[in-house]
Amino acid sequence: MPKPIAEQTLRTPEGLRPWIAGVRTAAYAGPPEDALVRLPDAVTRVVLRVTADGHRDVLAVGPRVRASYHLGKAESTCVELGLLPGTVRPLLGVPAAELVGRVVPLHELPGPTPRRLAAELRWLDPREAVPRLEQSLPGLLSTAVDPGRAALLRAGVAALSVRTDRTPAQVGEVARELAVSERQLRYLFAEGVGVSPKQYARIDRVRAVVTGAPDTPWSELAASTGYFDQAHMTSDFRSLMGVPPRSYFSGRLPAVTPCRAGGRG
Repeated sequence: MPKPIAEQTLRTPEGLRPWIAGVRTAAYAGPPEDALVRLPDAVTRVVLRVTADGHRDVLAVGPRVRASYHLGKAESTCVELGLLPGTVRPLLGVPAAELVGRVVPLHELPGPTPRRLAAELRWLDPREAVPRLEQSLPGLLSTAVDPGRAALLRAGVAALSVRTDRTPAQVGEVARELAVSERQLRYLFAEGVGVSPKQYARIDRVRAVVTGAPDTPWSELAASTGYFDQAHMTSDFRSLMGVPPRSYFSGRLPAVTPCRAGGRG
């Protein structure tokens, strides 16, 4: 994505909270002088994008298992809707695993729901997208989401996530706590998140390192994010980010590529 010139996290309306994890609006300008970093991200998003020349897209942006580094592109304005675990197939017609590393026009996904959603959103001003969804989304999804499976999956996601009051649990511990096998837990994550429980935990930890590094010593950060030690944190960070932590935070980044609007991310 281009470098944001204005970005705002919006309050998620009450009527959307069963399905939407968060809402963000952003205005982008390009080309920027510095590399644009896309962090690993285990969230699938629906994005309405309007470019300066009036071109409009409604996109499904799948999870990213590794960071990527890009040069900027044309000016655009977006509203991005993060989907809660378990809502990807009911809303987009495919399991989340099929969207990993991909950016897909919403109308190209199977079933009537993504096409209807694309038609409703495409011609809106980005500021109108969230109010419109608050009216239409409950009717589209109220009978499509399995509450029990969604609750089980979200409990697994919460247990594997970094929190300020505890370190994340191990995958085996989470499976026992939820009274499912590790195989069942992997299936739930593939269907509803897109990546395995282990990969989800790795992504969440690395994102926590990126957030916490400016203010926390490396060894303390490794312990608080669930790593065995600082060496394991460094190895995992390098695997997902392409460079070790010290290089990343000093600006020594991998080679950048042109930023693309669609296709694989």
